[in-house]
Amino acid sequence: MRSSKWVSVVAAAALTFGVAACGSDDNNSSTTSSNSAASTGSSSSAGKTGKIALLLPESKTARYESQDRPSFTAKLKELCSGCDLIYSNADQDAAKQQSQAEAALTNGAKVIVLDPVDSASAASIVTRAAQQRVPVISYDRLILNSKPAYYISFDNVKVGQLQGQSLVDKLKADGKSSGKIVMINGAPTDNNAKLFKQGAHSVIDKSGLKVAKEYDTPDWSQDKAQSEMEQAITALGKNGFVGVYSANDGNAAGIVAAMKSNGVDPTKIPITGQDAQLDGVQRILAGQQYMTVYKAIKPEAEAAAQLAVNLLNGQQPANGVVNGKTNNGTIDVPSVLLRPVAVTKDNVKDTIIADGFWKPSQICVGQYAAACKSAGIQ
Repeated sequence: MRSSKWVSVVAAAALTFGVAACGSDDNNSSTTSSNSAASTGSSSSAGKTGKIALLLPESKTARYESQDRPSFTAKLKELCSGCDLIYSNADQDAAKQQSQAEAALTNGAKVIVLDPVDSASAASIVTRAAQQRVPVISYDRLILNSKPAYYISFDNVKVGQLQGQSLVDKLKADGKSSGKIVMINGAPTDNNAKLFKQGAHSVIDKSGLKVAKEYDTPDWSQDKAQSEMEQAITALGKNGFVGVYSANDGNAAGIVAAMKSNGVDPTKIPITGQDAQLDGVQRILAGQQYMTVYKAIKPEAEAAAQLAVNLLNGQQPANGVVNGKTNNGTIDVPSVLLRPVAVTKDNVKDTIIADGFWKPSQICVGQYAAACKSAGIQ
Protein backbone atom coordinates (compact mmCIF):
# COMPACT_ATOMS: atom_id res chain seq x y z
CA MET A 1 0.00 0.00 0.00
CA ARG A 2 1.30 3.43 -0.86
CA SER A 3 2.03 5.44 2.23
CA SER A 4 0.13 8.44 0.87
CA LYS A 5 -3.04 6.39 1.11
CA TRP A 6 -2.66 5.67 4.79
CA VAL A 7 -1.71 9.26 5.48
CA SER A 8 -4.98 10.32 3.92
CA VAL A 9 -6.79 7.85 6.17
CA VAL A 10 -4.95 9.16 9.21
CA ALA A 11 -5.76 12.72 8.28
CA ALA A 12 -9.41 11.90 7.83
CA ALA A 13 -9.59 10.07 11.12
CA ALA A 14 -7.76 12.79 12.99
CA LEU A 15 -10.08 15.46 11.70
CA THR A 16 -13.46 13.84 12.23
CA PHE A 17 -13.95 15.69 15.48
CA GLY A 18 -17.23 17.46 16.11
CA VAL A 19 -16.54 20.86 14.59
CA ALA A 20 -17.07 23.63 17.11
CA ALA A 21 -17.04 27.05 15.54
CA CYS A 22 -16.65 30.37 17.10
CA GLY A 23 -18.16 33.78 16.71
CA SER A 24 -16.67 37.17 17.46
CA ASP A 25 -14.63 37.85 20.57
CA ASP A 26 -15.13 41.03 22.53
CA ASN A 27 -11.91 40.52 24.44
CA ASN A 28 -9.00 42.36 22.83
CA SER A 29 -5.63 40.69 23.13
CA SER A 30 -2.03 41.32 22.20
CA THR A 31 -1.73 37.71 21.13
CA THR A 32 -2.00 36.51 17.54
CA SER A 33 -5.63 36.88 16.53
CA SER A 34 -7.43 34.75 13.98
CA ASN A 35 -10.36 37.12 13.62
CA SER A 36 -9.46 38.01 10.05
CA ALA A 37 -9.61 34.42 8.84
CA ALA A 38 -12.73 33.44 6.97
CA SER A 39 -14.58 30.57 8.57
CA THR A 40 -15.61 27.67 6.37
CA GLY A 41 -18.34 25.07 6.39
CA SER A 42 -20.11 24.49 9.68
CA SER A 43 -17.51 26.58 11.47
CA SER A 44 -19.75 29.60 10.94
CA SER A 45 -22.14 28.38 13.66
CA ALA A 46 -22.08 29.93 17.13
CA GLY A 47 -19.60 28.75 19.71
CA LYS A 48 -17.38 29.97 22.47
CA THR A 49 -14.38 32.13 21.74
CA GLY A 50 -11.25 32.55 23.76
CA LYS A 51 -7.52 32.24 23.89
CA ILE A 52 -5.73 28.99 23.14
CA ALA A 53 -2.04 28.62 23.94
CA LEU A 54 0.38 26.57 21.86
CA LEU A 55 3.65 26.00 23.70
CA LEU A 56 6.34 24.25 21.66
CA PRO A 57 9.63 22.99 23.10
CA GLU A 58 12.44 24.03 20.78
CA SER A 59 13.49 25.15 17.33
CA LYS A 60 16.61 23.07 16.71
CA THR A 61 14.33 20.39 15.32
CA ALA A 62 13.06 22.09 12.17
CA ARG A 63 9.57 20.57 12.23
CA TYR A 64 8.22 22.73 15.05
CA GLU A 65 8.47 26.08 13.29
CA SER A 66 8.14 24.81 9.71
CA GLN A 67 5.32 22.28 10.20
CA ASP A 68 3.64 22.14 13.63
CA ARG A 69 3.14 25.83 14.29
CA PRO A 70 1.77 26.87 10.86
CA SER A 71 -0.49 23.81 10.59
CA PHE A 72 -1.94 24.35 14.07
CA THR A 73 -2.41 28.07 13.47
CA ALA A 74 -4.16 27.61 10.13
CA LYS A 75 -6.54 24.98 11.50
CA LEU A 76 -7.39 27.10 14.52
CA LYS A 77 -8.24 30.02 12.25
CA GLU A 78 -10.48 27.76 10.21
CA LEU A 79 -12.29 26.32 13.22
CA CYS A 80 -12.56 29.39 15.41
CA SER A 81 -12.35 32.74 13.69
CA GLY A 82 -12.83 34.53 17.01
CA CYS A 83 -10.13 32.66 18.90
CA ASP A 84 -6.76 34.16 19.74
CA LEU A 85 -3.59 32.11 19.66
CA ILE A 86 -0.97 32.59 22.34
CA TYR A 87 2.24 31.11 20.95
CA SER A 88 5.60 30.49 22.59
CA ASN A 89 8.69 28.42 21.87
CA ALA A 90 10.83 27.47 24.87
CA ASP A 91 14.14 27.05 23.02
CA GLN A 92 14.80 23.79 24.90
CA ASP A 93 14.62 25.56 28.29
CA ALA A 94 12.23 23.91 30.77
CA ALA A 95 12.27 26.90 33.13
CA LYS A 96 11.47 29.21 30.24
CA GLN A 97 8.54 26.99 29.27
CA GLN A 98 7.23 27.15 32.83
CA SER A 99 7.29 30.94 32.62
CA GLN A 100 5.60 30.89 29.21
CA ALA A 101 2.82 28.69 30.56
CA GLU A 102 2.32 30.99 33.54
CA ALA A 103 2.20 33.99 31.18
CA ALA A 104 -0.38 32.24 29.00
CA LEU A 105 -2.59 31.59 32.02
CA THR A 106 -2.20 35.18 33.18
CA ASN A 107 -3.11 36.31 29.67
CA GLY A 108 -6.36 34.36 29.82
CA ALA A 109 -5.66 31.09 28.01
CA LYS A 110 -8.64 28.75 28.26
CA VAL A 111 -6.85 25.72 26.77
CA ILE A 112 -3.14 24.93 26.63
CA VAL A 113 -1.58 22.69 23.98
CA LEU A 114 1.80 21.77 25.46
CA ASP A 115 4.74 19.96 23.90
CA PRO A 116 7.01 19.71 26.94
CA VAL A 117 10.72 20.40 27.04
CA ASP A 118 10.95 18.15 30.09
CA SER A 119 8.24 15.51 30.25
CA ALA A 120 8.54 15.19 34.04
CA SER A 121 8.78 18.80 35.18
CA ALA A 122 5.95 19.83 32.84
CA ALA A 123 3.57 18.09 35.26
CA SER A 124 3.62 21.27 37.33
CA ILE A 125 2.22 23.19 34.35
CA VAL A 126 -0.73 20.81 34.17
CA THR A 127 -1.31 21.16 37.92
CA ARG A 128 -1.09 24.95 37.76
CA ALA A 129 -3.49 25.08 34.82
CA ALA A 130 -5.97 22.86 36.64
CA GLN A 131 -6.13 25.42 39.45
CA GLN A 132 -7.69 27.78 36.90
CA ARG A 133 -9.76 24.98 35.32
CA VAL A 134 -7.72 25.18 32.14
CA PRO A 135 -7.33 21.81 30.38
CA VAL A 136 -3.96 20.83 28.91
CA ILE A 137 -3.41 18.74 25.79
CA SER A 138 -0.15 16.81 25.87
CA TYR A 139 1.11 17.35 22.34
CA ASP A 140 3.59 15.03 20.63
CA ARG A 141 5.45 14.28 23.89
CA LEU A 142 3.71 12.70 26.87
CA ILE A 143 3.58 14.81 30.04
CA LEU A 144 4.30 12.46 32.93
CA ASN A 145 2.73 12.14 36.39
CA SER A 146 -0.14 14.54 35.78
CA LYS A 147 -3.68 14.70 34.43
CA PRO A 148 -3.74 16.16 30.92
CA ALA A 149 -7.06 16.06 29.10
CA TYR A 150 -5.66 14.32 26.02
CA TYR A 151 -2.43 13.06 24.53
CA ILE A 152 -1.90 13.27 20.78
CA SER A 153 1.19 11.85 19.16
CA PHE A 154 2.51 8.96 17.11
CA ASP A 155 3.16 5.43 18.30
CA ASN A 156 6.65 6.31 19.47
CA VAL A 157 7.75 2.79 20.37
CA LYS A 158 6.81 1.91 16.80
CA VAL A 159 9.00 4.76 15.56
CA GLY A 160 12.01 3.19 17.26
CA GLN A 161 11.08 -0.25 15.97
CA LEU A 162 10.92 1.08 12.42
CA GLN A 163 14.32 2.70 12.81
CA GLY A 164 15.87 -0.40 14.34
CA GLN A 165 14.33 -2.81 11.85
CA SER A 166 15.34 -0.68 8.88
CA LEU A 167 18.93 -0.58 10.12
CA VAL A 168 19.06 -4.33 10.82
CA ASP A 169 17.48 -5.22 7.48
CA LYS A 170 19.85 -2.97 5.55
CA LEU A 171 22.93 -4.39 7.26
CA LYS A 172 21.79 -7.96 6.70
CA ALA A 173 21.09 -7.18 3.04
CA ASP A 174 24.66 -5.90 2.84
CA GLY A 175 25.95 -9.15 4.35
CA LYS A 176 26.58 -7.68 7.79
CA SER A 177 24.43 -9.78 10.11
CA SER A 178 26.87 -9.14 12.95
CA GLY A 179 29.08 -6.23 13.90
CA LYS A 180 29.15 -3.14 16.07
CA ILE A 181 26.78 -0.22 15.83
CA VAL A 182 26.67 3.20 17.46
CA MET A 183 23.42 4.46 19.03
CA ILE A 184 22.89 8.20 19.33
CA ASN A 185 19.57 8.77 21.05
CA GLY A 186 17.55 11.89 21.76
CA ALA A 187 17.30 14.13 24.80
CA PRO A 188 17.09 12.33 28.15
CA THR A 189 14.41 14.82 29.28
CA ASP A 190 12.14 13.87 26.36
CA ASN A 191 9.88 10.90 27.09
CA ASN A 192 9.55 10.28 23.35
CA ALA A 193 13.32 9.75 23.12
CA LYS A 194 12.97 7.07 25.78
CA LEU A 195 10.27 5.36 23.73
CA PHE A 196 12.25 5.60 20.48
CA LYS A 197 15.21 3.98 22.25
CA GLN A 198 13.00 1.29 23.74
CA GLY A 199 11.56 0.41 20.35
CA ALA A 200 14.95 0.37 18.65
CA HIS A 201 16.54 -1.83 21.31
CA SER A 202 13.65 -4.29 21.06
CA VAL A 203 14.79 -5.00 17.50
CA ILE A 204 18.55 -4.47 17.62
CA ASP A 205 19.22 -6.42 20.81
CA LYS A 206 17.99 -9.68 19.27
CA SER A 207 19.49 -9.11 15.81
CA GLY A 208 23.05 -10.35 16.34
CA LEU A 209 24.39 -6.81 16.10
CA LYS A 210 26.13 -5.29 19.11
CA VAL A 211 25.61 -1.78 20.42
CA ALA A 212 29.23 -0.81 21.04
CA LYS A 213 28.70 2.84 21.97
CA GLU A 214 25.49 4.55 23.05
CA TYR A 215 24.77 8.17 23.93
CA ASP A 216 21.78 10.25 25.01
CA THR A 217 21.99 13.64 23.32
CA PRO A 218 21.12 16.62 25.56
CA ASP A 219 18.69 19.09 23.98
CA TRP A 220 18.57 17.08 20.73
CA SER A 221 21.62 19.16 19.82
CA GLN A 222 23.17 18.50 16.43
CA ASP A 223 26.52 19.79 17.71
CA LYS A 224 26.41 17.42 20.67
CA ALA A 225 25.47 14.51 18.40
CA GLN A 226 28.49 15.37 16.26
CA SER A 227 30.72 15.34 19.34
CA GLU A 228 29.28 12.01 20.47
CA MET A 229 29.93 10.47 17.07
CA GLU A 230 33.48 11.76 17.13
CA GLN A 231 33.96 10.08 20.52
CA ALA A 232 32.60 6.82 19.11
CA ILE A 233 34.94 6.95 16.11
CA THR A 234 37.89 7.60 18.40
CA ALA A 235 36.93 4.66 20.62
CA LEU A 236 36.01 2.16 17.91
CA GLY A 237 38.20 3.25 15.02
CA LYS A 238 37.21 4.33 11.53
CA ASN A 239 36.40 0.75 10.54
CA GLY A 240 35.13 -0.37 13.91
CA PHE A 241 31.38 -0.05 13.32
CA VAL A 242 28.95 -1.05 10.60
CA GLY A 243 25.92 1.18 11.26
CA VAL A 244 24.58 4.10 13.27
CA TYR A 245 21.22 4.44 14.96
CA SER A 246 20.30 8.12 15.00
CA ALA A 247 17.08 9.10 16.78
CA ASN A 248 16.29 11.94 14.37
CA ASP A 249 17.50 13.79 11.28
CA GLY A 250 19.08 16.60 13.29
CA ASN A 251 21.30 14.11 15.10
CA ALA A 252 22.01 12.44 11.76
CA ALA A 253 23.34 15.73 10.36
CA GLY A 254 25.84 15.92 13.21
CA ILE A 255 26.76 12.25 12.76
CA VAL A 256 27.45 12.72 9.05
CA ALA A 257 29.57 15.80 9.77
CA ALA A 258 31.62 13.83 12.32
CA MET A 259 32.13 10.96 9.92
CA LYS A 260 33.26 13.21 7.09
CA SER A 261 35.70 15.11 9.29
CA ASN A 262 37.19 11.83 10.48
CA GLY A 263 37.58 10.25 7.07
CA VAL A 264 34.61 7.90 7.29
CA ASP A 265 32.39 7.68 4.19
CA PRO A 266 28.74 8.04 5.27
CA THR A 267 27.55 6.44 2.03
CA LYS A 268 29.12 3.17 3.20
CA ILE A 269 27.49 3.04 6.64
CA PRO A 270 23.69 3.15 7.04
CA ILE A 271 22.36 5.86 9.34
CA THR A 272 18.77 6.15 10.57
CA GLY A 273 16.75 9.30 11.23
CA GLN A 274 13.31 10.72 11.96
CA ASP A 275 11.02 13.66 11.09
CA ALA A 276 11.71 13.77 7.33
CA GLN A 277 13.53 17.08 7.67
CA LEU A 278 14.39 18.66 4.35
CA ASP A 279 18.12 18.14 4.82
CA GLY A 280 17.47 14.58 5.97
CA VAL A 281 15.52 13.78 2.80
CA GLN A 282 18.29 15.32 0.73
CA ARG A 283 20.91 13.18 2.48
CA ILE A 284 18.81 10.07 1.85
CA LEU A 285 18.63 10.83 -1.87
CA ALA A 286 22.38 11.50 -1.92
CA GLY A 287 23.08 8.22 -0.11
CA GLN A 288 24.51 9.85 3.03
CA GLN A 289 21.63 8.72 5.28
CA TYR A 290 19.77 5.47 4.84
CA MET A 291 16.28 6.25 6.17
CA THR A 292 14.03 8.54 8.13
CA VAL A 293 10.71 8.07 9.87
CA TYR A 294 8.00 10.13 8.23
CA LYS A 295 5.26 11.38 10.51
CA ALA A 296 2.29 13.22 9.07
CA ILE A 297 2.71 16.28 11.28
CA LYS A 298 -0.02 18.33 9.62
CA PRO A 299 -2.82 15.93 10.69
CA GLU A 300 -1.30 15.78 14.17
CA ALA A 301 -1.23 19.57 14.53
CA GLU A 302 -4.69 19.99 12.99
CA ALA A 303 -6.18 17.35 15.26
CA ALA A 304 -4.64 19.10 18.26
CA ALA A 305 -6.29 22.36 17.17
CA GLN A 306 -9.62 20.59 16.85
CA LEU A 307 -9.25 19.01 20.29
CA ALA A 308 -8.45 22.42 21.74
CA VAL A 309 -11.57 23.95 20.21
CA ASN A 310 -13.65 21.00 21.42
CA LEU A 311 -12.38 21.58 24.95
CA LEU A 312 -13.07 25.30 24.68
CA ASN A 313 -16.66 24.47 23.79
CA GLY A 314 -17.09 21.68 26.32
CA GLN A 315 -17.49 19.06 23.58
CA GLN A 316 -16.22 15.53 23.19
CA PRO A 317 -14.34 14.42 20.06
CA ALA A 318 -16.26 12.29 17.59
CA ASN A 319 -16.42 8.54 18.11
CA GLY A 320 -13.28 6.73 17.05
CA VAL A 321 -10.94 9.73 17.15
CA VAL A 322 -9.51 8.82 20.54
CA ASN A 323 -8.03 5.43 19.70
CA GLY A 324 -6.17 4.47 22.84
CA LYS A 325 -5.01 5.27 26.34
CA THR A 326 -1.46 5.98 27.47
CA ASN A 327 -0.40 5.62 31.08
CA ASN A 328 1.74 8.55 32.22
CA GLY A 329 2.35 7.34 35.75
CA THR A 330 -0.78 8.93 37.18
CA ILE A 331 -3.66 8.21 34.80
CA ASP A 332 -4.44 6.50 31.53
CA VAL A 333 -4.56 9.56 29.28
CA PRO A 334 -7.13 9.40 26.44
CA SER A 335 -4.93 9.30 23.35
CA VAL A 336 -4.95 9.95 19.63
CA LEU A 337 -2.05 7.91 18.21
CA LEU A 338 -1.09 8.29 14.57
CA ARG A 339 0.96 5.88 12.49
CA PRO A 340 4.57 6.54 11.43
CA VAL A 341 6.21 5.08 8.31
CA ALA A 342 9.80 4.26 7.36
CA VAL A 343 11.11 6.10 4.30
CA THR A 344 14.19 5.26 2.25
CA LYS A 345 15.35 6.45 -1.15
CA ASP A 346 13.03 3.88 -2.74
CA ASN A 347 9.79 5.41 -1.42
CA VAL A 348 10.52 9.13 -0.97
CA LYS A 349 8.46 9.83 -4.08
CA ASP A 350 5.49 7.74 -2.94
CA THR A 351 5.35 9.15 0.58
CA ILE A 352 6.87 12.52 1.39
CA ILE A 353 6.43 13.98 -2.08
CA ALA A 354 3.09 12.32 -2.87
CA ASP A 355 1.66 13.73 0.35
CA GLY A 356 3.00 17.22 -0.33
CA PHE A 357 5.15 17.25 2.81
CA TRP A 358 8.04 18.55 0.71
CA LYS A 359 7.94 19.60 -2.93
CA PRO A 360 10.52 18.54 -5.53
CA SER A 361 11.35 22.23 -5.98
CA GLN A 362 12.38 22.36 -2.31
CA ILE A 363 14.34 19.11 -2.30
CA CYS A 364 15.98 19.02 -5.70
CA VAL A 365 18.20 22.07 -5.53
CA GLY A 366 21.91 22.48 -6.20
CA GLN A 367 23.92 19.34 -5.59
CA TYR A 368 20.76 17.29 -4.98
CA ALA A 369 19.28 17.76 -8.46
CA ALA A 370 21.18 14.78 -9.89
CA ALA A 371 20.16 12.59 -6.94
CA CYS A 372 16.50 13.52 -7.48
CA LYS A 373 16.75 12.65 -11.15
CA SER A 374 18.28 9.29 -10.30
CA ALA A 375 15.41 8.59 -7.91
CA GLY A 376 12.83 9.50 -10.57
CA ILE A 377 11.67 12.60 -8.74
CA GLN A 378 12.40 15.08 -11.53
